[in-house]
Amino acid sequence: MFRERNGIMADRHASNGPGASTNTWSGVFFGVGLMALIDEIIFHQLLQWHHFYDHSTTQVGVFSDGLLNAFALFAIVAGLFMLADLRRRNILRLRRFTSSVLIGAGSFQLADGIVNHKLFRVHQVRYGVDDIWPYDLGWIVTGVILLVCGIILFARSNRREGG
Repeated sequence: MFRERNGIMADRHASNGPGASTNTWSGVFFGVGLMALIDEIIFHQLLQWHHFYDHSTTQVGVFSDGLLNAFALFAIVAGLFMLADLRRRNILRLRRFTSSVLIGAGSFQLADGIVNHKLFRVHQVRYGVDDIWPYDLGWIVTGVILLVCGIILFARSNRREGG
């Protein structure tokens, strides 16, 4: 993944200078983990609208939420370790990282809304309401907004960094 060029460790897959893909992946990991944690804390724990897996007992639902928490924590920590390494090597590109956080968060939100809610039906956004579509629409639109904003900022960061 990295090779030395002129005494500097460079990301050989980067289209935009040393560490470009690491800046991207650190942001994506952090964004996915952050959105998973927001979903878990707000919708699973505080509002108690659903569990990650709702087609079994409450105990299984809470266990599945714990697995989602572990995944979120792992993604956040991985992203932060990568971010710390980028800072240590003085190749952090904050615009690229920030745009990638939005891309990761939006991707998680869309995957959850489309794959988990609609295709696999492991859970719905909310139970006990007459019409689920406003909740689904809000969930998916939020993901689209995050993803589109991230892509726009990512493209701008590429132009600014000369790639």
